[in-house]
Amino acid sequence: MEITATKPIPAKRKTYWLDVFEIFLKDRSAWVSGLIVISIFLSALLAPWICAYDPYQGSMSARLLEIGAPGHLLGTDELGRDMLTRLIYGGRMTLLIGFTPILLAFVIGTAIGLVSGFIGGKLNTFVMRTLDIFYAFPSVLLAVAISGAMGPGVMNSIIALTVVFTPQIVRVAESAATQIRNMEYIDAARMSGASSLTIIRVHILSNVVGPIFVYATSLISVCMILASGLSFLGLGVKPPEPEWGLMLNTLRPSIYTKPLLAALPGIWLFITSIAFNLLSDAFRQAMSRKS
Repeated sequence: MEITATKPIPAKRKTYWLDVFEIFLKDRSAWVSGLIVISIFLSALLAPWICAYDPYQGSMSARLLEIGAPGHLLGTDELGRDMLTRLIYGGRMTLLIGFTPILLAFVIGTAIGLVSGFIGGKLNTFVMRTLDIFYAFPSVLLAVAISGAMGPGVMNSIIALTVVFTPQIVRVAESAATQIRNMEYIDAARMSGASSLTIIRVHILSNVVGPIFVYATSLISVCMILASGLSFLGLGVKPPEPEWGLMLNTLRPSIYTKPLLAALPGIWLFITSIAFNLLSDAFRQAMSRKS
């Protein structure tokens, strides 16, 4: 009886992103910041079920209660509304205005940057010189100017912040596409008859989406701070909606009598921003170690 030898089945090779994720999970700061971000997300999502008070219902007889007051763990605001409830509900609006502009800017900016960097020539010059106009203004001033022209509101704030952050992502995407558009595997794809759209989508996007994504995540905390700043100036979320920047504005008169209470929304925003920055740094370091 003849026995035929069989080839051993090779072990399945790990993908690049799986390796990056494994390195990412070994970072202690990533774990701590990730738990903070997840806690804030879950509390905002489950706010109607975990909060004992209505975020809009106040009591003038219970206004500006101290932190630790009976029935109010973090006290009450200037209208007698529970601060903990308002902070948890405020995370919904702050995260919405912090994430949505970055997501839109990531999609729009990546598309414009890759096409501009791949085609090059006059198109690239026109796009990049046009975007240089936006760099002539500080991000805060540009966001305030656009929001002031369009008027206060959540949607107008999202549009203004998308306009502010799109040029930054376009520049990163264009730089990445310019560096690899003349590499050998791109030339081979051209010789095989692949269209420009196919080359951009299959060969270029897959190689540059990681750095662009990491850069975009680093902008989330900045976007949240700018969004809260717009609300603080009266150009973002309108009262009585709970939002951390707006809460800082409404609590401003009580800063001399209840300083810690007035600072709570800012502390909440600071912790969230630091957590997002640490997550972005951990992810970037994981990609660098893998490379």
